[in-house]
Amino acid sequence: MSDENQQPQGSQEQTNTALFALSQGFTFANNRVEGEETRGKRLQRLRHSAAHVMAEAVQQLFPTAQFGAGPAIEHGFYYDILLPRPLTPEDLEEIERRMKKLIKRGWPFQVVQVPLDAARELFAGADQPFKLEIIEKIEREQGTAEATLYRQNQFVDLCAGPHISSTSKLKFYKLLRTSGAYWRGDATKPMLQRIYGTAWETQEDLDSYLNFLEEAKKRNHKRLGAELDLFHFHQEAPGAAFWTPKGFTMVQALQAYWRELGTRRGYQEIWNPMLYKKDLYIRSGHYTHYKDDMFIFKHEHEETEYCLKPMNCPDTFLYYTSKKRSFRELPLRIAEGGILHRNEMAGALNGLFRVRQFMQDDAHIFVMPEQVESEIFEVLDIVREVYSLFNLSYSFTLSTRNPEKFMGEIESWDKAELDLKAALDKGGFAYSVDEGGGAFYGPKIDIKIDDCLGRKWQCATVQLDFQQPINFEMKYTASDNTPQRPIVIHRAIFGSFERFIGVLLEHTAGALPTWLSPVQAVVVPISDKTIDYAWTVCKHLQAKGIRAEVDDRGEKMQYKIREAEMKKTPYMLVVGEKEAAEGLVSLRTYKDGQRPPSPYQAVADEIAQKIAAREFDVEIKPLRAFDADDGAAAEGDEY
Repeated sequence: MSDENQQPQGSQEQTNTALFALSQGFTFANNRVEGEETRGKRLQRLRHSAAHVMAEAVQQLFPTAQFGAGPAIEHGFYYDILLPRPLTPEDLEEIERRMKKLIKRGWPFQVVQVPLDAARELFAGADQPFKLEIIEKIEREQGTAEATLYRQNQFVDLCAGPHISSTSKLKFYKLLRTSGAYWRGDATKPMLQRIYGTAWETQEDLDSYLNFLEEAKKRNHKRLGAELDLFHFHQEAPGAAFWTPKGFTMVQALQAYWRELGTRRGYQEIWNPMLYKKDLYIRSGHYTHYKDDMFIFKHEHEETEYCLKPMNCPDTFLYYTSKKRSFRELPLRIAEGGILHRNEMAGALNGLFRVRQFMQDDAHIFVMPEQVESEIFEVLDIVREVYSLFNLSYSFTLSTRNPEKFMGEIESWDKAELDLKAALDKGGFAYSVDEGGGAFYGPKIDIKIDDCLGRKWQCATVQLDFQQPINFEMKYTASDNTPQRPIVIHRAIFGSFERFIGVLLEHTAGALPTWLSPVQAVVVPISDKTIDYAWTVCKHLQAKGIRAEVDDRGEKMQYKIREAEMKKTPYMLVVGEKEAAEGLVSLRTYKDGQRPPSPYQAVADEIAQKIAAREFDVEIKPLRAFDADDGAAAEGDEY
């Protein structure tokens, strides 16, 4: 298409922008898409192109808009833009309407290579400071002398691509929401408005994804936490959950299982302080490598800094070194489930998934070199047991040394990575490799669980550590009476109780297994005449260790049952005069609905048996899982 055909033909469809005017001196060529591509590559082109079409529609509405980056991401795209005012839902509708007109016209995506100085002049003349920063980054990090520009209609962007050949190829898309986003994720830089959207190859794919989003919204753990009266949040303590009696009952049930599992697997539990002098973290290396994520403050009357504990490792090491150790004690398995604090950015906080205060099911295993492989197998077997209990599938990732952020000798790292790899290989576990994803003190195995919506969650981790035993001068006396240095295995299974509970709530849509439910049974008397019998039934249930209660409010029976179902109570026992006379209950379960009347003692035995066996008596209906490789690009992948 020639430049003459690119002239404005109406204020709503086109606006003769400064960028377009300044770019007239460049010779653009049509973008060509050649050869076979994977679905992921096709979607990446489609979504990246959708971001540019959306940006042009925004530019028509706000000619002074300043554009940041607009990459394809998992399941969609976004663009970060500085605008003169906050966007409204009506604005998104108008942006979509304008996108439709641009797409209908079939504008080709055109491309040109220009010298960096020419690109600077272009974007400086159009008052686009964020693009100038990107140009500086290109020159600094890539050492190239040229930049790539893409154009469709009158929108010109600094972009490496890839793009589709024409806007007409973009048919199935939807703008989703807006949010605030600091430029480059830096809180010292301007706050931009991020507009999110999604794009697919077929209407069926788009409808399926929008249905997925709607289901995910219903399952949002923050929403469920309020509806089920489990926890809430307050601005007075951002990033910390306030557990209600019901919610804390659930937490305690999960912790009780964790302690029982630990005892059965040979772990000993300790409890340490939450506040330490910074010296401890200088010694461990956290003060150097992790300081920005810690809460640190000066004591009013002491010339030193104190830190709220961000992890359990260093103080567990103090326990190990508190006395002499013999080889006969190893492997020494020490667990601690205390409260931790991490200085997360306010914008990153997300319900139970990203918090500042949390409880971690931590453990550290002190081993001799010849015990490493068997102990890693033992930890992986715990992962199998725990995740099977919740009917969760999972995958493994081996995270290796970050070449810029690690402590210790490379030889030790290499040995640790080989040990972890050998354990995975010998166990026949399939795994991927995350190059450079290890902790600063050692490589690790990360375990990601899959929920019924096809999302992956990082929870469990196994880390092999040769460095901290050196930092803390850990020793044990070997069988030949020589001092030797142990190796430390760091491990967590739930990760944090908060995150795991959030994942579990969304996986089950709040319908927890009976053993974990805060209220496991509710007895509903039909009238005042059967309240005494209802309490007889309830007390029998409670004597069996069942968390049961009576709903003796003056509401209609149907209302009480409906409310119990909304609270996802596993068992509802309805009692009328007939049931009272015969020692029965009319039974409903959340999973199966109405069941035949049964003696209340038999129902109590059934519930108690399910609790004792920790059955996963929850029906999970998986939605379509969306591929991770469905067109995602790196964050900010404009260049």
